[in-house]
Amino acid sequence: MTDLLEGLNNKQLEAVTLPHQSALILAGAGSGKTRVLTTRIAWLVQTGQVSPSGLLAVTFTNKAAKEMLARLSAMLPINTRGMWVGTFHGLCNRFLRLHQHEARLPASFQILDMADQLSAVKRVMKLMQVDDEKFPPKQVQSYINNSKEEGLRAAQLDAYDKHSERLREIYAEYDAQCQREGVVDFAELLLRCYEVLVRETALREHYQSRFKYVLVDEFQDTNRLQYLWLKLLAGTDNCVLAVGDDDQSIYAFRGARVGNMLDFEHDFKIKTVIKLEQNYRSHSNILDAANAIITHNTKRLGKNLWTSSGAGEPVRVFQGYNDIEEANFIVEEVKALQNEGQSLADMALLYRSNAQSRVLEHALFSAGVPYRVYGGLRFFERAEIKHAMAYLRLVANPDDDTALLRVINFPTRGIGARSLEALQEAARQAQSNLWVAACTAASRGTANGGKGIPGFVALIKQLQEQCTGLTLPEMIDVVTAQSGLRQHYQLEKEGDDRVANLDELVSAAMAFIKENDDSQLVDFLTFASLEAGEHQADPGREALQLMTVHASKGLEFHSVFIVGVEEGLFPHEQSMFEANGLEEERRLMYVAVTRARRRLYLTHAQSRLLHGQVRYGVPSRFIDEIPEALLKQINTRAAPKFSAPAQVAPRNPNAQYPWRIGLAVNHQKFGSGVVVNYEGNEDDLRVQVNFGHTGMKWLAVEYAKLEPV
Repeated sequence: MTDLLEGLNNKQLEAVTLPHQSALILAGAGSGKTRVLTTRIAWLVQTGQVSPSGLLAVTFTNKAAKEMLARLSAMLPINTRGMWVGTFHGLCNRFLRLHQHEARLPASFQILDMADQLSAVKRVMKLMQVDDEKFPPKQVQSYINNSKEEGLRAAQLDAYDKHSERLREIYAEYDAQCQREGVVDFAELLLRCYEVLVRETALREHYQSRFKYVLVDEFQDTNRLQYLWLKLLAGTDNCVLAVGDDDQSIYAFRGARVGNMLDFEHDFKIKTVIKLEQNYRSHSNILDAANAIITHNTKRLGKNLWTSSGAGEPVRVFQGYNDIEEANFIVEEVKALQNEGQSLADMALLYRSNAQSRVLEHALFSAGVPYRVYGGLRFFERAEIKHAMAYLRLVANPDDDTALLRVINFPTRGIGARSLEALQEAARQAQSNLWVAACTAASRGTANGGKGIPGFVALIKQLQEQCTGLTLPEMIDVVTAQSGLRQHYQLEKEGDDRVANLDELVSAAMAFIKENDDSQLVDFLTFASLEAGEHQADPGREALQLMTVHASKGLEFHSVFIVGVEEGLFPHEQSMFEANGLEEERRLMYVAVTRARRRLYLTHAQSRLLHGQVRYGVPSRFIDEIPEALLKQINTRAAPKFSAPAQVAPRNPNAQYPWRIGLAVNHQKFGSGVVVNYEGNEDDLRVQVNFGHTGMKWLAVEYAKLEPV
């Protein structure tokens, strides 16, 4: 027993040896929560309070479940194979396999992954003759899954108009089809399990009496149905240990409900809240910065991370003249750290939006630094970019069969597998490419509102005609709009990132033109192919890690660069218009900061090419929220020189002056008295507007008149 508890700090020991009661453990980043959870299980078993089969432990990933079982095997001389330790979906699948009769499922029921589920939704819609333009299948799929995660069947949903009534009908028919076929989707696993426990009293009481102890990891990420399922299993006498960190709740877009922690305190009449605040990961300057940021959130349970590891290095803040300089600075720092003996694999570049990776990838590619995009794809490998590039390839050369096959039915235009097989057979017999065969087929029919092969042929010819004489960025704008790609992704539930990537493709073209005079579409297509095909590090090879902040949760690195820390980027501009959006963005920043063990960089740029527009930004409020004593400002390299506007000679190049200025910011007008930074001349004036964190949505600046107040 002494060996089991050895090395625990006082708060960890208190959590591990809790008496028979439910409790909430607020576990800060790097505070050893996994050790607390596994040691708690081992302590309960070793002291004879429960058998290994008498407890249930829920994790959020299979990796976390495997790690917990491995640690338990090392702690106790028991066989962990039969223990109920796993994810919500894994445990519910196990339950349904054991009780398939009560669940009204066949013994060999199959689980639909997301792609299979989408296909099933499409089949239902086709049978019901539902217009997939008015009801995009991916939106219908999201509607079904969101409803299930709220614990609601079609009959329990309200219909406010004809559109919502039709959605409800599709959901009901989809459910009926799945029941006939004996299949379940991921959301169904939990909902079906919950419904069985509600309906079958004897079965519910059996599991309530069996699982006297229920332990839940990452409790802040639970959704409504998961919480209801836990309440049902806990009954009235069982002990639930909820371990989580409300400051790291960053998955609201997936249905996570941080309010479950407050509900848990109330519903389970929690008397004991233990705060694990000692951090074993980072130096105190990094932790103090994280604490300073998160204290600006009002809706939190409250804790303060600390460490005995010393202050460490200050948080480095770099301001680049533009995003290219920012990327080049990062490359230089990465190389310097590598020369000091730091492993590339122990360094990470974190960004708020996937679209930001393009400039970073290009700088790393050009400098020969191997990198790997964690939990995602490199910019030119992303599906939406490959689709856009395929259309561009067809504009340049319609004989490209690979490009044609990729987009002939994307977005969908009613060209099924049989039509494609017939087209390929016609091309084989005529010894031609698919484009010639498609043109021949189109000549025999008529384009029906852009549908079918005639509609596709007409679209490509239209794009070729419209792109004649346009610049590369203008071509991309035309292609992504006219092909239907942009509209397709705008209708997706989580399509904002994909639309942002399409916008960033315009920026990529603008940057390419700037670096390559007299470049043509073919040159850009070649460049994109090379960047897509090279320099992603091979598996097992040491590489710099690139990822979104969301993907970084649960990871840690010696050195972390958080890039684009600017108003409108981080916090994201959309958060200004969403309830609790800014608080979630601040939690996201807190997660990003606490990934660093020893060195942390916050970088931002005065101007940035985003979505095909030069955007002039101001440093994020999150930098302002960190005490100056914790920061080390790194001066930008010499910026290009500009003469002052003729109206006023400034005292210094970066002076702030009040101006009377007409600004169009996202089509909204702001009048006199705003404070701006300016540099340039009458022909090339750069204006940076400082709204003082008013939360205005901030995109490009257009000015009509500029004169001193």
